[in-house]
Formats: sequence, structure tokens, C-alpha cells
Amino acid sequence: MNWKRRSTLCECAVMVLLLGHMTSALEVPLDSKVLEGLPQPPTITHQSPKDYIIDPRENIVIHCEAKGNPHPSFSWTRNGTHFDVEKDHKVITRSNSGTLVIDISEEKAEAYEGVYQCMARNEHGTALSNNIVIRQSKSPLWSKERNEPITVQVGVSLILHCRPPAGLPPPIIFWMDNNFQRLPQNSRVSQALNGDLYFSNVLAEDTRNDYICYARFPHTQTIQQKQPITVNVLNDRPAGERKPSFMYPSGDSSTVSVLRGETLELECFADGLPTPEISWTKVNGDLPNDRFSFHNFQKTLKIAEVMEADGGDYRCLARNRLGSAQHIITVVVKAAPFWISAPRNLVLAPKEMGMLICHVGGNPKPTITWLVNGVPIENSHKDPSRKIEDNTIILSDVQTGSSAVYQCNASNEYGYLLANAFVNVLAEPPRVLTPPNYVYQVISNRQAMLDCASFGSPIPKITWFKDGQTAIVDGDSYILHENGTLQINVAQPLNSGKYTCVATNSLGNRENNVYLEVKEPTRILKQPEYKKVQRSSKAVFECKVKHDPTLIPTMTWLKDNGELPDDERFVVDSDSLTINDVTQDDEGMYTCIMNTTLDQDSASATLTVVEATPTPPIIYERPDPPRDLELTDQRERSVQLTWTPGEEHNSPIQLFLIQYEDSLHEPDVWNNMTEVPGTSTTAHLDLSPYVYYSFRVLALNDVGLSEASIPSSQYRTNPASPDENPSDVEGTGTEPDNMVISWNEMTGLQSNGPGLQYKVSWRQKDTDEDWMSIIVANVSEYVVTGTPTFVPYEVMVQAINDYGSGPKPEVMLGYSGEDRPTMAPESVKVLVQNSTVAEVHWEPIPPSTVKGKMLGYKVRYWKEKSLQKEDSKPEKPQELTFSGNETEGRLPDLQPYSQYSINVRAFNGKGDGPPSTNQKFETPEGVPGPPTFLRITNPNLESFTVEWGPPVDDNGRITGYILKYQPINNTEELKEMTLLANETSVILENLKYSTRYKFYLNAMTIKGSGPIVTTAITIMDEGTESPSHPISPVTQSVQPPFYKARPVGPVFGSVNFSLEEDHAILNWEYTGDENNVYVEYMLDNSKEAWKREAVNGSRTYQLKNLKAGMTYRVRVVAKDHADATVHSTEELLIAVPAMTSRQVDIATQGWFIGLMCAIALLILVLLIVCFIKRNKGGKYPVKEKEEAHQDPEIQPMKEDDGTFGEYSDTEDHKPLKGSRTPSNGTVKKDDSDDSLVDYGEGGDGQFNEDGSFIGQYSGKKEKDTAEGNESSEAPSPVNAMNSFV
Repeated sequence: MNWKRRSTLCECAVMVLLLGHMTSALEVPLDSKVLEGLPQPPTITHQSPKDYIIDPRENIVIHCEAKGNPHPSFSWTRNGTHFDVEKDHKVITRSNSGTLVIDISEEKAEAYEGVYQCMARNEHGTALSNNIVIRQSKSPLWSKERNEPITVQVGVSLILHCRPPAGLPPPIIFWMDNNFQRLPQNSRVSQALNGDLYFSNVLAEDTRNDYICYARFPHTQTIQQKQPITVNVLNDRPAGERKPSFMYPSGDSSTVSVLRGETLELECFADGLPTPEISWTKVNGDLPNDRFSFHNFQKTLKIAEVMEADGGDYRCLARNRLGSAQHIITVVVKAAPFWISAPRNLVLAPKEMGMLICHVGGNPKPTITWLVNGVPIENSHKDPSRKIEDNTIILSDVQTGSSAVYQCNASNEYGYLLANAFVNVLAEPPRVLTPPNYVYQVISNRQAMLDCASFGSPIPKITWFKDGQTAIVDGDSYILHENGTLQINVAQPLNSGKYTCVATNSLGNRENNVYLEVKEPTRILKQPEYKKVQRSSKAVFECKVKHDPTLIPTMTWLKDNGELPDDERFVVDSDSLTINDVTQDDEGMYTCIMNTTLDQDSASATLTVVEATPTPPIIYERPDPPRDLELTDQRERSVQLTWTPGEEHNSPIQLFLIQYEDSLHEPDVWNNMTEVPGTSTTAHLDLSPYVYYSFRVLALNDVGLSEASIPSSQYRTNPASPDENPSDVEGTGTEPDNMVISWNEMTGLQSNGPGLQYKVSWRQKDTDEDWMSIIVANVSEYVVTGTPTFVPYEVMVQAINDYGSGPKPEVMLGYSGEDRPTMAPESVKVLVQNSTVAEVHWEPIPPSTVKGKMLGYKVRYWKEKSLQKEDSKPEKPQELTFSGNETEGRLPDLQPYSQYSINVRAFNGKGDGPPSTNQKFETPEGVPGPPTFLRITNPNLESFTVEWGPPVDDNGRITGYILKYQPINNTEELKEMTLLANETSVILENLKYSTRYKFYLNAMTIKGSGPIVTTAITIMDEGTESPSHPISPVTQSVQPPFYKARPVGPVFGSVNFSLEEDHAILNWEYTGDENNVYVEYMLDNSKEAWKREAVNGSRTYQLKNLKAGMTYRVRVVAKDHADATVHSTEELLIAVPAMTSRQVDIATQGWFIGLMCAIALLILVLLIVCFIKRNKGGKYPVKEKEEAHQDPEIQPMKEDDGTFGEYSDTEDHKPLKGSRTPSNGTVKKDDSDDSLVDYGEGGDGQFNEDGSFIGQYSGKKEKDTAEGNESSEAPSPVNAMNSFV
């Protein structure tokens, strides 16, 4: 007995040691970067559900994904035996995965139903998936049944049974009518869970013939319908009132079983009149508060996520005014296996110990079995380091290479659980998983947690150090957690700094640095105060806050704990809330909340609004200067300036202007530094080193700027090395052998300290030369001498002072000085394009002769002389510039028939290079310019003389002149005369008197005619005055001269008009002097004044908006400058038709006449063809057509029953479709084969009116020809008709 007790105690001790070890078991890191390179047994990461119902319309996809190192391979079992995926071409395995895709497009889904299990294995073990049961979804049809009408009396109870087909998954049931409207349900009529429809009592309005039960199968989204049920409710023997009784469940008690974790649904349906009310209670207990609910008008009780404590008796009570009834439902809770503690993956070092615990619950108690790498553990190889005790596997003294995957299977009659847990035996030095140099921020006096997540095998030991000093020990200030986290209970500013965690095991150590920043808490220094303001006035709530300057604050205002109204009257500033034009609705509590990224503070105040009272006149003045300037939070490069605003004088302060004085570099000079809103009283100012600062503040309102405040105390910043270097650094040469390096001098504020100097450095680019440097002071440039001509240099300028150098300067590209190009372009060629344009080409000069930055080429050219005029002089040279490396250009605007000279030179920034040798070229002849003048002289009744002058720009040799003339406003052709080059006048005779003529003249060369000059003259019966000046070319639009003469008759000629719908077009002739010509018109027999419209010198006018059916009197008049009528035509009577026809006479249209001619010609051709065909005995290929149309899609339709008949050799006695049947009802075969009479001439109407005969027996010419039938005969008249159509 004592020995057994000692043995038991020993085993307990070992168990305690193991449990103690397991509390610190090594966790498997989730970081993929950590896992990379580590060997790892397989782990199932994704799998299909245990009960997998598939849609037979889609491919089956069975998921199995796993990870491991090396990546696992996959295999499957089906119904407990190996499933060879490669032998089934319909099954595909996804790449790098175990997922199966089964193509069932050509196979029934039932063929692949069964139980599938996936195995993922690598060299370190095998993991198993759950057993995946594949079942096809089913939506069977309703069994055939005939529903007899149901007849009941008013008041009785009724059950309409649904009895839907059993589907997979079960269908969703609902009742609807013929119009697909849901039947209304209430406490009297409601649906049970099984789909039956319960009536506690029926009413007369329940009579209907369309009670239809529908079943919707959710997986396939199909709906099945039961045959409609008819219910007739009679009222001849109505049922009386009665107390409740239960229709379902029956009896006084019943039992329901439910599984743990599922939803319990209990239901009661009671008969009774009046309709009973249902209530639920739990006997000897309460319903679970947060998990129960009532449905279906209290007839259904649901309890979600059932627990063992939910078992017991539940009372369903039905009550009406006549009594009550109750039913007790006993709920029995069973449980499929569920995890209390699933086995966890283990990473062990060699020689270590570990435990796998499979702790499950269930009712009845589950049976636990173990597997290793998918094999029952009792069938696996014996491992002396492994011991199994019920639900626990104890591993001790593990060895390298003993990694494996263990499976725990817990099952009872209601289900099973399967869990994989690997044991990975590794020897790994420590790794720290927390990111390096991570910064933790915490508010002062709060808890700080610094992480040091690590991985290694054996498990690393974590040690912490502060600022590289002695190790931190577990004590009052610090707590060291087992996972390596360092906890500081109450963080203080002195706790800020660098913390180093060191992870150590037998294979090495690794350290990591993190930083802790302890921030000042956010506090509201000035809380908003209670406000009592008058309506329509302004309310201002102040909320001044102090916070850690390194944190970004956010101010939020609330009204009555909700958001502020979306109203522009509410203005939120950094430390205040202003409500303008206050209304009664603005009353309430206002809260300001200041948030930072780490903490917040808040304060509230109430606003009361009262009626406004008369106020005295408001006087507006500039604000008083701010006061009480104070410098706080003084730092090396920044300071906080606070002040108290002065009196606003009835005008709100809009902003504060902050100025500073640098008494070290610029004493007595105040510079603007920054502006802040008028609601702020603090400003954070960024400072520069080596400055003696004094600050002052000015306030601005609508009236103006206040006086400056009293300056603050002086704040001196310490010197430091420069923060920046000079700007605008350039390197540019002024002479061929130098380079000037220039920059913008830095101010004293930029110097950051005493002894400001500049380090100037340079070296030739793309060479191995060292940097040349020189230090200068109080200058902004330095000249480097002795440089090669125009070569690139790298230059930089760095600021230095007594405290160090500025940042590394930017390297800039510069060039030494330029010289003029030393070489002229060669191979200059000129290509003349036409008389005014030429192209010049040249070869570029070598880069070595440019001596600078190549800017381009200058082309200089000038006219030497005219090839026509011997006394011409050279013109001033012109110059064109072509940028870059262009080697050709165009010379525009050259003078035709001239000699030019040209040269080309290169140029750079220094100047022009030598010119090329002058080249000469000539331009060809061009068209001449306009004659210098054109005039009429010696006019009389029989003739006059036309004189002109030669063109100033002849542009070649003049070959002659062309003179054209014609009467104005006349349809006579333009008369033309060709004159010799040496002629300058011509006499014209036999012209009509009282006619105005217009003349056109232009000169010609061999290249064509030049611009035209023009003039006009009126031939009078007593002569005409000569023009006193020459006429310019027509292109200059000079008004032609008018030659006055005494008129011998009326100045108005004939007046004509034409009518066009609602307007008339007038034409007339006019030879008078007056320019004020008008058309006057009025209604005939009207007493109204004449209406007048100006014609602006035209001889044609359109009189618009004439009324239909009216007659108008119209005349044309000429008036002088006094608006007196000088000349007038006779009055015209214009009658506008009452209805202007828009119809067009089709018989007069050209297209109609052409169409009729074409039809006549077609008929003639048809008659000729028919005549020839008849004389030669031609036959129509009707029989061949009938044989060719055997396609039932185009068979004729029978007249008796509307069906389609068929063509047959034995049915030639039937009439053709659309033809008329003779009186005897038969058609002879001989007559229907050949006779043209039957088809066109004579006979009793062989052509249908709708052309059906033509449509049925046309279009076969090609076929007949191909078959060789009567190929020499004329074509069928029907085919001829089709060929035209």
C-alpha cells in the first residue's frame, strides 16, 4: 500500500513538472519571415465543411490547403479507400494545393457522392482533414395528389397540411395565393415550423380556393408548388365560444431533444374561441435573458446557442376569457463533442519534454483516439519517449528527427472532432520578432508595456536593459512577464529612453532596441463658463488647453452630447466656440473635448438665451495691445509664446501678428514672424540658432491694427552649425579662360553661429581630378582662372561657421567661359523652290570649333540686283537664325527674277563665328504685280479710251495684258481682249449708251496673270466725265468712280417682281445720283401711311411677311438728304394668293418621267422575250422547282387545316399556290407544264394579284443554264422581271 502511494506521488510530481514546463511551451510564430527556412510539419489551413452539399449544375470543388516546410504533397481517400486522382480525367488538382475540382458537366453528380479525406504530408509528418461528406442537393417534385375541398363551420379550428417533399437541404415553406401574394398571418392564423397552416378558429372571410403551399429549395433556388386547397366556410351551424385546447403538440406533455450550441425552437398552436393568447415560462427557472426570443405571434420560443443549463421543463400556456390550457415540454440537451482545450502545436528542443492535451466535452462523453501521421497510434512504430494517458500524450527526452503530426479524434453518436497538432523538434538560436527601434508613447502616470516577442529553441530567456546600463530586475517599478514583455506600472518622464531586450538560449543571443517616450497629459486650463446671452447676440465659449507639444491636438465641440448643428453661425476655432446671432434653439450644454493620439480631456458649460433689451450705440475702435507676454516650453529650436488679449472695443479681433527683433544681427528692426487666429492666445514659434530674440504681438480687428505689445523677455538660442547652404549656386564663365562661381549670401539669421564662411569647391567633370577648394568670407562669388575654354565643371558651395559645417552641398553643373566659333560652315548650297522661296543647306561645324554652347546658325542674304531692271541697286541684307544643330532652312519672301547672295555663320553665347564664302543664286520669274493705274479718257457717245500703267513689280518679262469688260447687272457675257506688252491704252467703240460698264485689267508674264485692277463708267448720250485719279487693284476694294451726266429720261428702269409663298422679290434698274433708295409698300385701299424699307444700294430686294389673300401697292423711291422724294417708279399691285399650294405636280418631275420610261422599256423587253420564247416552244421549269423545294421549312400551307403540305410527283393535279382552280376542280398536267397561256396570256388569271406566282417560280435562270435545259432559248419573262427588280 505504501509502495503504491509513493508511486502515485511520484507520477503526480512528474505531471506537475511537465505541466509547469508546458506553461512556458514555445509558441509557433505566425510571422512568415520567421518561419521561412525553418523545417515545419504540415498544417491544414483551409478545408471544405464536413457536410458539403453540392449544386449539381456546378463543378464540385473540395478544398484542402496546407502549409509546411518543405511544402507538403497531397493525397485523398474516398469512402475509406485510396482515391487515385490521376486516373480520373474529370478530376483536377490545383497547383501547389490539394484542392480537387471535379467536372460533372458530362457526369451525374451522384457518381461523386461519398466521404472524402485529404492528407498533407512532407518529410516531417502527415496532417489529416476532416471527413468531408459530399451530397448532392435535391429539390424533388411534390407527389401527385388531389385535394378535395374542405368545408367547415364558422368558429371551428382547422389545419391545412403542407407535407412538402423532403429536399436536401430542407426547403423553406410559405403560403401564397394565385396572385403570388403571401397569405396574411396573425395570432389566429399562423404557420408551423413543418409548414402546416393552423387556424385557431375560422371566419367567413377564410373562404377561398387558392391556399397554396410553396417550397423553396435554397441550394438550387427552385420553388415547388402544392396543388391549391379550397376552403369553404359555412355559417349555418356556427361553433360556439370555448376555452383553449392544444392542436399541437398533443396531450399534456412532450419531450424535445436539442444539441448544445444549436437553436432550440418550441412551438404551441391552440384551438379556442375567442382566439387564445400564448405565453411561455420555464418551470423551476428563468428564460436566458440574452438568448431567447418569441416569434410567430408568441407561438414559437427560440433559444439561441443552447447550453446544458437550458435543459428542463418549459410551460406553454394558452388563455382566453373562458379559461386556459397548458402543455409541458421537456427539453433534453445532448452535445456533440466540443473543445475545452484543443491540442496545440509544440516546438521542442532536443532532450526537452512536452505534452499534447486533447480536452473535449460532450453528452454522452466522447471517445478519444489518437493517430500519428494519419495512422492509429497503436499501429505506429513504438516510441519509448511517448506515453499515452487517456486524453494526454506525454513526450520526454525528444530527439532530433522525431517531428510528427498527431491527430486527436473525439466522437460520440452526435458527431466528431478532429484536430492536428504537430511536434517539431528544432535547435534554433534566438530571434527577436518585435520590430527594431520601435517607439512606444505613453502619457505620464500611466502604464507602459514594452514588447520583446522572441523565438528560439530552446525557449530564449529575456533580459532588459535601460540606456545600456545594468539589467532591469522584477520589482516595484518594473514587472517582467514570461512572454518577455516589460511592464512599467506608473510611467514618469525619467522612464523615457532607450530599452534593450536580449534573448538568450544555449545556441546564442540576440538583442533589440525600443524607445519609450513619456508625454505630458492633456489638461484644460480654462474651462468654458456658463453663459447668459440675449437673443440675436453672440456667445463665446473658451476652452484653453495645455498638451504635450509633440502631440497633435484635435478640438471637438458637442451640444447636448451630440454633434453641433450644421449651421454657419457656429464657428469653431482652436480654443473657442463662437455662436453668432443666437436663437432660442441654441440653449443647451456645450462640451469641448481635446483629443490627442494618446489621451483626452473635456469640460462643459450651459448656454441660456434671454430676450434682447435695447442697447446704447456701439462705438468701434482699434483693439488695445496684448499684454502679459510669456515664454514657455523653451527648447533649443522652439518656444511657446502666450499672451492676454486687450480690449476688443466692440469689434472682434480677427488675428494676432507676432513680430521678432534680432538684437544680435539687426537691432531695432522688427520682422513679421507669423499670424494666428484672433481666438488664439498661444503660438508655437520655430527658432534659429544664434539669435537674440525678442517678441511682440499686435491685434487686428475691422477698425485696424493695435499698438504693439510690450516686448517679451529676450530669448537667446545657442549657436550651431549651419542648417543650410547658400542658394542659387552657379558656375558661368565671363572669359574664355575663367569660370565665376556665384551664390546668394546667407543672412545672419541663416548663419546659425559666428564666423560664417563659404567653402567653394570645383573640379572638371568626367575626369579623375581631385576637388579644388577655397574658403572665402563676406563675398558672393569666386573666380576660377586658367580654365580650358567651355568645359563642364562640378561646383558646390558649403556654409561653415565656428561650430561646424552645413549639410553636404548639392553638386551643380557649371561651364568655363566661351570663345567665338573658329570655323565657318562648309558645303553651303541653295536650292531654289519657286520664285519667292529657296532652301539653303550647309554642313555643321565640328564640335571642337564651337568653343562654347552651340546656339545655332545665322543665314545672311541680300538682293544683288533685278534680272529685269538694269539700274537696280543691292538691298539691305536680311538675317535668319536657326537654333541648335539645324543644317537647313527656308528663305521666304524673295523677289522673283532677281539675283541674291548668301552666307552662313555659327554662333554661341560669346558671339558669331566667321561667315562662309558668299554664294549667289537667282530666282525665276513670277506673276507680275497689278498695273499701276486704270482710267477712262476721251469718253463720247461712240467710243472712249482705256489707259493703264505697267506694274511696279514686273517680277519678270511682261508678255501682255488682258482687258475684260461687261455691263453691270446684265447677263451679257464678259468680253475679253489680249493686248501686247508694249501697249498702255486701247480705244473701245460701239458701247450701249445709258449703260454702266465695269472694266478689269491685269498683266501677264510667262508664269501667269497678276492681280486685277478694275474701274466702272456709265455711257451717257451726251458724254461722260473722265476719272480724276487712277484706280487701285481690286484687292484693295476701292469704291469705283461715278461719272455724272445729265439724264435724258427717268433714272428708274423697269421694275419686275416674283412671288414666293409669303414674300415678293423685286428687281429694278437705277441710274440716279441719290444713294437713299427705299422700297415703299401699303395694303391696297388702305388709309395707312406708306411703310418704308431701305435697300442699301442694291438693285434687288426681298419684301417679307406678306399676308396671304392680300393685295399690296409697292413702289421704289429715291430720296435726297432732306428725305424728300426725288425719283419714284410707278406703283405695282402685288396680289398674294389666299393659299399657296405646296403640292408638286408629279407629272412634271424628272424622276417620275424617267421611272415611267424605264417601266415602259422593261415591258417592251418582256413582251419581246415572251414572244421569242413562245415561238420556240420554251417551257417553264416548274417541275424542277417543285423538286428542288423539299425543305419542310418552306412548304406551302394547306388551306383546310393550316398545316404545311409537301410537294410530290403524284400531286401534279393540285393547283399552284395562288392560282385559280378551273370549274371542274382539275388542272391537266400537260396544260400546267408548258403553256404560256396558262402563265401569262389568256387563261383564267394565272397570275395572282399579289404576285405570288412570280415569287414562287422565278429566279431559276442560273440553275436551268447549269442543267443544260434549253440553254439556247430566251430567258423566262419571270426571270427577266426579277433581274430588273
